[in-house]
Amino acid sequence: MTKAQPIEIQRTTKETNITLELRLEGERTIQVDTGIGFFDHMLETLAFWGGWDLKLVCEGDLNVDAHHTVEDVALCLGQAFSQAREGREEIERFGWALVPLDEALSQVAVDLSGRPFTVFQADFGVEHVGGFETSLTGHFFRSFTTEARLNLHVRSLNGHDAHHMIETMFKGLALAVRQALTPRPGGVASTKGAV
Repeated sequence: MTKAQPIEIQRTTKETNITLELRLEGERTIQVDTGIGFFDHMLETLAFWGGWDLKLVCEGDLNVDAHHTVEDVALCLGQAFSQAREGREEIERFGWALVPLDEALSQVAVDLSGRPFTVFQADFGVEHVGGFETSLTGHFFRSFTTEARLNLHVRSLNGHDAHHMIETMFKGLALAVRQALTPRPGGVASTKGAV
């Protein structure tokens, strides 16, 4: 079986300059540099648990804040994900995960329906983890969902350490998407015959 070529995305605006390569069935070759250490950690976590190859460099206007960097990276990653899954019709389509990390527990569910919608429920209790604004967590998932064209529900069920809480969400997304992409014989997973 021939290994799929990575999807390449280049996006340059007045706020960010992003170069991204994504392969969904990879060997976990991961190189991420956004200038935000905690965000890099979360993206590496997502790629590792998703089984992806991911190369990502973002030069953003961090002198303003992290908002544009997080948003634009999410949009590019979602776009790459959407392109990488094109032509995959016979898949499980639905995926879900319950992910614990010490005191934290998150529930994540996805439907690769082609209809973007996000439900995000969490209260982190702090404004920052390192140089990352916790309020950007939900914004990342909503931006990713829009371009990835999937339905995503993320709920924090327990936790008081924001690092742990956010990490369980990124791991949950990876595991849920991985499950949803599992090949499924017998046609498209829809009573309509099309997603």
